[in-house]
Amino acid sequence: MKEAIRKSEVLIEALPYIKEFFGKVIVIKFGGSSLHDDAARGEVLKDIVFMRYAGMKPVLVHGGGPKINAKLKEANIKTKFVDGLRVTCERSMGVVDSALTEINKDLVDEIKSLGAEAFGLSGKENNIVQTTKRADADLGFVGSIETIDTTVLRRLMDTNIIPVICPVGKGKDNKLYNVNADEVASKMAIALSAEKLAVLTNVRGVMKDKSDPESLFQSLTSKEATRLIETGVIAGGMVPKVKACLDALAGGVRKAHIVDANLSHALLLEIFTDEGIGTEIVGR
Repeated sequence: MKEAIRKSEVLIEALPYIKEFFGKVIVIKFGGSSLHDDAARGEVLKDIVFMRYAGMKPVLVHGGGPKINAKLKEANIKTKFVDGLRVTCERSMGVVDSALTEINKDLVDEIKSLGAEAFGLSGKENNIVQTTKRADADLGFVGSIETIDTTVLRRLMDTNIIPVICPVGKGKDNKLYNVNADEVASKMAIALSAEKLAVLTNVRGVMKDKSDPESLFQSLTSKEATRLIETGVIAGGMVPKVKACLDALAGGVRKAHIVDANLSHALLLEIFTDEGIGTEIVGR
């Protein structure tokens, strides 16, 4: 009986959030090792299906670093990173595209098995992610986003289909470019006038001491988050994730979240409960 009461209390707590976010676009970026962990991935996809049936419009942008690394190794292509970005020659771009396409299909199939409709897309299709070659470093076929075309995405969402997007862009030169998935998710959230951007990672969120989960910042303003980057509290792989959130907020997205995908139903707990479970970042 106590367990049943507790579950009902959780549902009642979620009700105002379900009402508030009904019909709203929520962009979710999912990558890292948890994407390839069956249990963690299954929980995340169940959360996304729940959001769809609760009347929201989830959009999933995924990465695929570990699988890309494995496929590059199989092809005897060395992996090199500069400031967290993968140096991508023309040959390795083909491997990246192939790996992301496989992951995309698997995610779509899994979402469908959970009872929702999903459709896989690459940013290279229908001018969804239009890119130019990054000019700030010699990274090969690594792109910066020029524009996002949301036409196809909106048609899918209007028919209750979850778009699942991999971060490959296309340039005016008709060449493919590897684009950082955090950047794609951020720009997509802006283009879709999303209510929220949720970045799923492998740590609890932004922490004062990354070795101490109890030092989690539950809520930060853009100004506070920027200061934490400047002072080195936010460092390493967390920097591009926080910057993606800050860019989304500057572009009109109301709130951004950084959440540990390895925690059971982390997305639902972050979005539908008062306390949340990760770090929320707001623009003020």
